[in-house]
Amino acid sequence: MTHFIGIDIGSTATKVVVIDRGPEIERSLLLPTGFSSVETANKVREMLLDYGYDVENGDTYVVATGYGRVAVPYADKTVTEITCHGLGAASLFQDKGTVIDVGGQDTKVIVLENGRVVKFLMNDKCAAGTGRFLEVMSDRLGITQDELSELASRGRETKISSMCTVFAESEVISLVGRNEPRENIANGVIESVVNRVCSLAQQGAGAPYFLTGGLCENGYIVDRLSQHLGSRVTTCPQARYAGALGAAIKAREQFS
Repeated sequence: MTHFIGIDIGSTATKVVVIDRGPEIERSLLLPTGFSSVETANKVREMLLDYGYDVENGDTYVVATGYGRVAVPYADKTVTEITCHGLGAASLFQDKGTVIDVGGQDTKVIVLENGRVVKFLMNDKCAAGTGRFLEVMSDRLGITQDELSELASRGRETKISSMCTVFAESEVISLVGRNEPRENIANGVIESVVNRVCSLAQQGAGAPYFLTGGLCENGYIVDRLSQHLGSRVTTCPQARYAGALGAAIKAREQFS
């Protein structure tokens, strides 16, 4: 049987999707990217082989995408993450709308028409409004990101105004020093991210909105995005793998 594999090596996490000629995801893998994208690509090869997928097999085709796509020596083709996230989102949701992808180091907004990317915007100059921002703030408060969202849901908004992660962290340190309740600080952190993401998303094509990336299983953030955008944001657990799914679909398009 022919298999098509998409590998999305992001700045913090690597996602892998295997499909055949049908519409369903046959297997998905998730692992930390770590220090070396080359080592991660080799680890992916080993994991795939453990599941019976040999990337050297003539009936297996690989497309790599993401931050570390050039580090996958066995890829038959590399494709930009914008194209792959668009294809993946169109497959998971629908072929027209605004895709919001909150990654570890950047946030992307992708406008789809008939399943293809017609416009995109990216915040890649600063970690504010990304997964990295949430990671830094959670670490500063000594909690997990899930605990951050749970606390935020019980807190009152506390303004965090800095556009820079470093300065925002200093604001959080000051708030902690003034004995501001952690749930209020957590609320301010989440609102800061949501405001920045929505500011970018509102430059897209409007509703319907689809969320992909690492925050798609964070119900509180999904709800806050929906509230700020004034329209329901649709997502699902598989949306975390949208880039890898798009790469696998691209492999099927290219090599069927």
